[in-house]
Amino acid sequence: MFRKLLGLPKTVWFIGLISLVNDTASELLYPLIPLYLTTVLMAGPRVLGLIEGVAEATASIFKLISGVVVDKTKKTKVWIVLGYFLAGFGRPLIAFVSSWGWILMIRFTDRMGKGLRSSPRDALLAQSVSAADRGLTFGLHRSLDNAGAVIGPILASILLANHVPLREIFLWALLPAVIVMTLMFFLEEPKNLPSAVPDQFHWTLQGMPQKFKYYLLAVGFLALGNSSDMFLLLRLRDLGVSMVEIPLIWAGVSFITSFFGMPLSALSDRYGRAPFILSAWIAFVLFYLGLSFSHLSLYTVIGLFGLYGFFKAATEGVEKALVADLAPEGLVGTAFGWFNLISGLMILPSSIIFGWLYERFGTQYAFIYSASCAMIAVIILLFAVFPRRGNQIEPLVESPQGFNELI
Repeated sequence: MFRKLLGLPKTVWFIGLISLVNDTASELLYPLIPLYLTTVLMAGPRVLGLIEGVAEATASIFKLISGVVVDKTKKTKVWIVLGYFLAGFGRPLIAFVSSWGWILMIRFTDRMGKGLRSSPRDALLAQSVSAADRGLTFGLHRSLDNAGAVIGPILASILLANHVPLREIFLWALLPAVIVMTLMFFLEEPKNLPSAVPDQFHWTLQGMPQKFKYYLLAVGFLALGNSSDMFLLLRLRDLGVSMVEIPLIWAGVSFITSFFGMPLSALSDRYGRAPFILSAWIAFVLFYLGLSFSHLSLYTVIGLFGLYGFFKAATEGVEKALVADLAPEGLVGTAFGWFNLISGLMILPSSIIFGWLYERFGTQYAFIYSASCAMIAVIILLFAVFPRRGNQIEPLVESPQGFNELI
């Protein structure tokens, strides 16, 4: 595996390094936003749900747009650069806001940047390597990205422990943005891209295999239960975890994701995507059920969040590798656009519903709701995406009979 890792193209490594630096800035601020909203701007869970739902829905829409445009134009770098620019230089503006409405606008811009860069970046990664190395490639990218998610919260915890005001911490995110823009000069457009693009360009699922459509359905149900991670940070505060400890626990999640993400994704190249995705989604169900209980000890909380780290490690790279496996030639960007659209767009209703349940009925109902949605997603995977033949999970086979115009 290490020989393969070192043999990956420079483009893969540069994208991973850019993600590491960018996510350091993002995760420096991410654990602090719910604290800032609730303690400084005096906003509650419903406002948090609205902000995160709108932000993620925005990202999802632009992920589809950018993915489709990449397939049509065969240009990736311009969208990646624009996406990182909007996000990197928009985040520090949080230091100057005085109401949650401005937070909404900044998060909107941040997520629009994410939407513009994500599908082109994923398509570039998929087209830079052979099919046999997709799991390793996406696993490496997610591991480097999550390494930034370890560094960021640790920096936030250190700054908080030294009594640095929240507004000043937000300004620290400007430096990584400058570094990211500098690294962009080393990115190159992919060579020898497939030319098999439909004569008539479609924004629909036309030309996609049936299994891919069922996969999107399962992803949609999981996302409907997977509300913004900011609610998890809010739950930590409700359980009595201190403001300094919250970023450290979140850094621990990212460390597990970073450490195990690449090897698990690489193993999926050899043993298939099914066992990793299924076990991870079941871990997600157990995690949310666990957080529905009250009076949890700190050690139990740490254990549950460790389980959540495993969920992220076993899915972030493997799920995207599965998208590339199922996508027809010439429609890779569109496939990633639809995957990102569904997985992100459902966060809007998910966060609104979760925030309403959280505030109206209590944490138990909110977390059980999320676990139930994820369980439905697991059932769809078992019976439609990874059906069994005897004692074996049916391999992924693309068949011309599976092509339909719409899901």
